[in-house]
Amino acid sequence: MKLLKKIIAAVAFVPALAFASEATYPLDRAPEANLASLQNGAKLFVNYCLNCHSASSMRYNRLRDIGLTEDQIKNNLLFTSDKVGDLMKTAISAKDATEWFGATPPDLSVIARAKSSGAGPGADWLYTYLRTFYQDDTRPTGWNNMVFPNVGMPHVLWELQGVQTAKFVEEEDAHEKGKKVHKFVGFEQTKPGKLSKVEYDRAVGDLVGFLNWMAEPAQDTRRRLGVWVLLFMGIFVVLAWRLNASYWKDVK
Repeated sequence: MKLLKKIIAAVAFVPALAFASEATYPLDRAPEANLASLQNGAKLFVNYCLNCHSASSMRYNRLRDIGLTEDQIKNNLLFTSDKVGDLMKTAISAKDATEWFGATPPDLSVIARAKSSGAGPGADWLYTYLRTFYQDDTRPTGWNNMVFPNVGMPHVLWELQGVQTAKFVEEEDAHEKGKKVHKFVGFEQTKPGKLSKVEYDRAVGDLVGFLNWMAEPAQDTRRRLGVWVLLFMGIFVVLAWRLNASYWKDVK
């Protein structure tokens, strides 16, 4: 029994180690989303993410929940062969994706939840990740990332952000004498993008807000219902307490 408990504890600890390896870079807090930002995030997702990634748990018509009409979905977010009731799937085949990128791009339906860890919410991880790509000629795609080192995904938003390089300096390792370590000291913009830094951060915030919403479209309804349930339980507790007091007051 003791051996079984140790094995279970070790297995449970493995995901924490995996997240810890990605959590060395500090995460920035993702901005709060509203309907306007969710709508812009949906547009960015379709234009930049859906080319390679699917969201097979989401249908286009569910976007009505963020204030889009059926005509807006048809005219702005659908590809030629898609219908409003279709799932948000990519046209790229798994075979081609594996050949081009070395692996099939993951489905993004619940990516915001999948990246949640002790280091922070998944939205914070995604928000920081999409803003810390930098040019790295040693990588097959020409890109690397501070949050996810040696990432296989290219920087699909580079035209919006521009091109930046990461600056490192060599310092003495605080834990091992005589050993040098590379310390990140910042980014240097080498080519401007279509958006300024503030505009790009806002756009990424909108995209991440949409990914977070897509992971649980009913979360707002759930929260509203949760408030009413707690209020009901509170009132019920008070009534039950007073009924109990009234019942037992004449009992000797």
